[in-house]
Amino acid sequence: MTLLAIENLCAGYGPIKVLHDVSLHVDEGEIVTLIGANGAGKSTALRAVSRLIPIISGVLMFKNENIRPSLPMQSPAGALPTFRRAEVFSGTFRCLKTFGFPPTQNRSGPVSKLLSTVFDTFPVLAERKRQLASTLSGGEQQMLAIGRALIADGDLFIFDEPSMGLSPIFVKNVFSIIADIHKKGKTVLLVEQNATMALKISNRAYVLENGRSSLKAQRNYCGKCGP
Repeated sequence: MTLLAIENLCAGYGPIKVLHDVSLHVDEGEIVTLIGANGAGKSTALRAVSRLIPIISGVLMFKNENIRPSLPMQSPAGALPTFRRAEVFSGTFRCLKTFGFPPTQNRSGPVSKLLSTVFDTFPVLAERKRQLASTLSGGEQQMLAIGRALIADGDLFIFDEPSMGLSPIFVKNVFSIIADIHKKGKTVLLVEQNATMALKISNRAYVLENGRSSLKAQRNYCGKCGP
């Protein structure tokens, strides 16, 4: 089943068109990566998918439902956009509150259990759980964004350069987390500058160049080997 389908998508900011007839699809249970140089339109594509910017033209389908008419700033239900650094932490939420506490149940079990997993993976977040999210360092905010996606547990995880600002050790942890998400049957759309690491865990990759997409490679990633 195709979870996300984009056909001839055009989007941008005001009168400036950034994406030109971008097409790609993400099937259920896949990891699909977008790669490209800075300014190629990768993050703009994710913002369009997440309905954070208006779409000029094209088709945008999520779980066989046309979501293009959705209001701007309205993400498709079941999609978890995880943007980088302070972009999602501009308010005054404390680190712990950002995870959606008080604890609740989701499809993967108690949120409190998942939170323990996040803190085991990123111990610095446990140390700073009472700190304002906006005062965390860039790398710590990145960890918090990834952790929040793990807690929310949706159908489609959307990651925008999740390794940015992290140390090499944490970069390896991030890709291991994404591989683990995939092993649990989740679907991932990933934008990542570290193309070498991203391609190791991806089923397919698209290249964005000057706002236009092309299929770079396709392989049968088994999901068992990890990055």
